Amino acid sequence: MSFIKTRKKIVTSTIASSLSIIAGHAIAQDNTNQLPTIDLHSSAAVDYDDTQSFKTDKSSNSKYVAPLLDTPKSVNVISQKLLADTNSNTLTEALQNTPGVTLAAGEGGTPFTDMPYIRGYSAQSSIYIDGIRNSVSQNRDMFDVEKVEVTKGSSSAISGGGGAGGSINLITKEAHAGDKYEGTIAGGTADYRHISLDANKDFGNGIAGRVVVMGHQNDKPGEQNGAEYNRIGIAPSIVFGLGTPTRARLSYYYIQSDDKPDAGIPFPTTGGAPYNVARGTYYGWKGRDFDRRQNQVGTFKLDHDFNDDLNLSNTFNYNYASSNYIMTNPDDSQGNISKYGSVFRRAVSQISSTNAYSDQMALSGKFNTGGIKHSFSTGADWTYQETDTGIYSFNGFNPNKSLDIQDQTNNGSSESCKNPNLGYCTTLNNPNPYDTYSDKATAVKDFATTRNRNVGLYALDSIEFTPQWLLNLGLRWDQFNTSIKYNYPITLRGTQYTAGQGASNNKSFFSYQAGLVFKPTENGSIYASFATSAIPVGSDQFDQTATSAIISANDLKPEEARTYEVGTKWNVLDNKANLTAAVFRTEKQNTRIGVTNTTTGITTLSNVGTSHVNGFELGLNGNLTDKWDISAGYSYLDSKLTRTSPDLKSLAGLGKALPYVSKNSATLWTTYKVLPKLTVGIGSQYNERSVVSYVANSSLPKYIPTYTIYNTMLKYNVNDNINLQLNVNNITDKRYYSTGHYHYAMQGDGRNAVLALNFKY
Repeated sequence: MSFIKTRKKIVTSTIASSLSIIAGHAIAQDNTNQLPTIDLHSSAAVDYDDTQSFKTDKSSNSKYVAPLLDTPKSVNVISQKLLADTNSNTLTEALQNTPGVTLAAGEGGTPFTDMPYIRGYSAQSSIYIDGIRNSVSQNRDMFDVEKVEVTKGSSSAISGGGGAGGSINLITKEAHAGDKYEGTIAGGTADYRHISLDANKDFGNGIAGRVVVMGHQNDKPGEQNGAEYNRIGIAPSIVFGLGTPTRARLSYYYIQSDDKPDAGIPFPTTGGAPYNVARGTYYGWKGRDFDRRQNQVGTFKLDHDFNDDLNLSNTFNYNYASSNYIMTNPDDSQGNISKYGSVFRRAVSQISSTNAYSDQMALSGKFNTGGIKHSFSTGADWTYQETDTGIYSFNGFNPNKSLDIQDQTNNGSSESCKNPNLGYCTTLNNPNPYDTYSDKATAVKDFATTRNRNVGLYALDSIEFTPQWLLNLGLRWDQFNTSIKYNYPITLRGTQYTAGQGASNNKSFFSYQAGLVFKPTENGSIYASFATSAIPVGSDQFDQTATSAIISANDLKPEEARTYEVGTKWNVLDNKANLTAAVFRTEKQNTRIGVTNTTTGITTLSNVGTSHVNGFELGLNGNLTDKWDISAGYSYLDSKLTRTSPDLKSLAGLGKALPYVSKNSATLWTTYKVLPKLTVGIGSQYNERSVVSYVANSSLPKYIPTYTIYNTMLKYNVNDNINLQLNVNNITDKRYYSTGHYHYAMQGDGRNAVLALNFKY
């Protein structure tokens, strides 16, 4: 709690001092504006954010070698304006503005971090920062993010291993020419406090520096004495050679968080919706639970323009990430609620640290072969990532005896609920987060070390035969090696491993894409495309399923996916808005699924699963009029598991919808300038019922119920430099669940309000 209290003091004092500075500056400026002036243009007011738009014409990823209008692939861009209007401070909040993207939750190796599913398939290992993979386990903050690009459909030819349903690329803020200072100071319900400051300084001679800082805290809206979120971050960058053919950029990103986590509401063992308990019920254990994480990213990039049509760049990146947590999972897997009326407070924990190094070299540009025009990008990249993983032991730890992962994280058998004196269980309806916790948690660090090595070569080309016909081609080759070594004797999935024992998986694979684009007019395109993806074993080191896959068999093939898509894109309303539509089918083969040996009871993984998702999407982004902006989308996903393992538990989902897929989903955010200084915004998010898991011997799955929530915003421009913005989220105080896992469902935020003072100079 000392970290939390210290951060509260820092954020509170910073807000207070900053408010006094901004107020003084605003008064001084108002006095200046009252003086006579002979500048005839000064009377033309410039709105605070008129230069921003929901519409984006070109990707910031150099691997997209054509404008988005001419790219035969669905790419949704969450602009800075949309992030600011909706007060989206985290990646999870940002992705709620895009249909066809759902969120999952995990336990053990991957709990409560960013786990997006795109068009029905996990994209956890397909998250990138400025085109560089960032698959470490974390909750990403938006304080240093300019915009978010969501690519939908198989995309390994562009991004490398992963991306069965798509990928996510976060574009960071970087130093630029000109001086600019801006920030936000905000407070709200649920003890919400937030400050972010962004300063860019042009030093002249082609040198510019920028620094962005952030402090944030809030309680979970709708809960009392429940989850708490606290984080701080800083992101400085400096650029040399602005305006010259050769440029160098050096940047650093640091974020640290200290949270009190929440694992939501348990599911009945027989399936259905989560238990019907009072809103805001919290099963966490304040005396035991914590979640501390840190992430650091250092990047050095060199760019050289040989001429207007040829560029060579090299980017070196270092990433350090650590996580340290103990979380309460409200577990009813043993039926304790029906037996004893109690919820078992199962502990999940992890102690991990990751060091990752990567380097990307790319040559991009344009050239002609006769009358045929080419826009291309080709390059090579390599990555090395090493993760040391540990857990907490609650029953004592002997380094000379086998460490049973399941036993060490469970505080003993969940049957202990029949003896309430042991203290591991609490009531379903009235849990007390301040119950005395007497067990001693022993850190067992570095019980396993996982290493990933990846080398990739790629070539991408957009070929213009005529202004009406274009062909987009892409090919990539990857060599991916994963290895794991245990540093203690360990029991995993019923099998014992000695210290020093391990396994590895080494595979190479090709990914490719092809798309034909027809442009009946300059502002419209119709396309048909095909693309593939491959997900190698161990592409996400924090995924214990991937770790188990290495152990299960050294010859497991990469999971494979392919996407067929037909779509159209139009710039409309004098190119102020874009309208998109796409019909698609994604098929996945070689899916890794657990197969249980009926004799030994041991489960190993095998490439036996297949599935598909059919669907279509619609999107509209931009300015309908000078006063009316809109960002809207709809997604229809019809998913099915077509093949699985022969054991009964897996067969429960055969022929049914895939987990974490909403068949129908829609998002809307629209703003209207009702007065020259007053803008009103309103939005909604709709997700149809989605399955979390299937229950063996039951036709009733565990599922997240359908929900619709509504949000609103009022923004008043005090002057050209300052505005006040009020956001009210979930204005009807709808009770809903945002995501879930086999044991639990995560409660969505209750109604909450945030008032922010935004400024720029």
